[in-house]
Amino acid sequence: MTSLNKRLFSGALMASALALIAGGIAARAADPTSVTAAGVTLTSQSVVYPAGANLFPGGAAAQVVNANCLTCHSAGMVLNQPDLTRAAWQGEVMKMIKFYHAPINAADIPAIVDYLVKTKGKP
Repeated sequence: MTSLNKRLFSGALMASALALIAGGIAARAADPTSVTAAGVTLTSQSVVYPAGANLFPGGAAAQVVNANCLTCHSAGMVLNQPDLTRAAWQGEVMKMIKFYHAPINAADIPAIVDYLVKTKGKP
């Protein structure tokens, strides 16, 4: 399985899980647990993602976005952002990579930015 196919599968799997959660079909989240060591207590948290479309629209043009972006957030979350310039979308993608360690292949960045500009670009 190629790297892109693995990411597409991973993104589709995440989208399916989000759809189940948004639809209230998913099993109840486990009760929070806590672990204490060296005077520090960590407590598990649950996260509720915003409901949205399962995949980014646009067919083949959206494949690279579905493969890279759905791992962390829903299509609806991105598509509800304000329209941005190409430079601003480029900055957002780079922020996801640099600060949030999104596992995006450098070769995919231009296609992701192109898709975002076409879909949510500001003239």
